[in-house]
Amino acid sequence: MTIGTAPQARTAATLAARHRKTETALGRVHEAIARLRREKAQVSVAAVGRRASVSRTFLYDNPQARAAVAAALAEAGNQRHRTLADQDDEREATWRERALNAEGALKSAHAEIQSQRTRIGELLGQVRDLQTEWTEETLQRITTENTALKQRVRQLTTDNRTLDERLKAARTNLRFQDRRVADLEARIAAPAGEPEAP
Repeated sequence: MTIGTAPQARTAATLAARHRKTETALGRVHEAIARLRREKAQVSVAAVGRRASVSRTFLYDNPQARAAVAAALAEAGNQRHRTLADQDDEREATWRERALNAEGALKSAHAEIQSQRTRIGELLGQVRDLQTEWTEETLQRITTENTALKQRVRQLTTDNRTLDERLKAARTNLRFQDRRVADLEARIAAPAGEPEAP
């Protein structure tokens, strides 16, 4: 082996090692991207770098890594775009349904309001009819009867109070009479020789 071949062999070995290291790192990058897709996680340069244990510089400098990350980002962007479009369609359908429901409720409310207005008009007409039927003579008679009824209520209230007072007096007399009867029974029941209780 000559002196010139030793450095060339070392350089070739270093380049081969670097190439193997790069290929291993690229394999980890592809695995990280596949894992992020499976987990439906957000794809970004930082996320791929963390998962693949490589630097962002490697992801930007290595053309294959950069292309893989760009493709993953583009696919994630398309999926996000499709998801946002689907969500927009769902929202639009929901709003359309709400608008139709609101329109139906509004029609029902207008119909109910119209029905209530008609009923109120009929009732007001009945009230006016009732008011026109009262003559001056009828009002005078009703007023007189009302006054007589009020006087009768006052009289009944007075009578009720009087009867209540009489009832209280009768109960008091009854209690007094009960005590008197009990006292007389005690005197009768006492033997002749014993002194009476005071």
